[in-house]
Amino acid sequence: MRIATWNVNSITARLPRLLAWLESSGTDVLCLQEAKTTSDAFPAAELRELGYECAVNATGRWNGVAVISRAGLEDVVVGLPGGPDYEGVQEPRAISATCGPVRVWSVYVPNGREVGHDHYAYKLRWLEALNTAVAQDAAGERPFAVLGDFNIAPTDEDVWDPSLFEGATHVTPAERAALAALRDAGLSDVVPRPLKYDRPYTYWDYRLLGFPKNKGMRIDLVYGNGPFAAAVKDSYVDREERKGKGASDHAPVVVDLDV
Repeated sequence: MRIATWNVNSITARLPRLLAWLESSGTDVLCLQEAKTTSDAFPAAELRELGYECAVNATGRWNGVAVISRAGLEDVVVGLPGGPDYEGVQEPRAISATCGPVRVWSVYVPNGREVGHDHYAYKLRWLEALNTAVAQDAAGERPFAVLGDFNIAPTDEDVWDPSLFEGATHVTPAERAALAALRDAGLSDVVPRPLKYDRPYTYWDYRLLGFPKNKGMRIDLVYGNGPFAAAVKDSYVDREERKGKGASDHAPVVVDLDV
């Protein structure tokens, strides 16, 4: 079973590439982030033609998440139970579903903007709510994983130049402690380094030739429970999909399971 996570940075802009990638990669379940559309406008019909069902949590603007599956789609939970509001709105940043033998969450963790900003405090509250929401599934015997754009680089090795990120979001002790809390709940990072590259980044800024110069970050993560981690047979970052015209600024992260 092949499961992936991908921040597509607008499914409307990326739809031809997404459809082609699903066909060529043989992905069974895709956790998608930053749809930048509404649930009604989500291209479910085009995906259905390829044999995929869709569970979507999207209201337009900058967020939006989905689970796209050809392995079944049951017990869908839209949103983050107990999650905080931001400026009075429950943002569409989480959705979960059971896909055959595996249960997954697709998450788009708040960016945080700047340390000390209200959005940074919101990010930490959101991560605390995520930890609470996934605890039962994490402790279960069914393979379970939280996949998505966490907007956190787990270690200094996960950014191209740590000195440039001092005092910035994505690398602060508080954010990394939130990831450690997920590990304490029984989830672990199942995409190990070095993979096929010394620095397997998943995001490169469009500006200043970020991708050609490999000035990236590893912020798209797969955190699985013990049964999920035990089933992992291979994992990789599909850097090829970051290349060329019309690419997202994130690459897909792919995990193969024996389930």
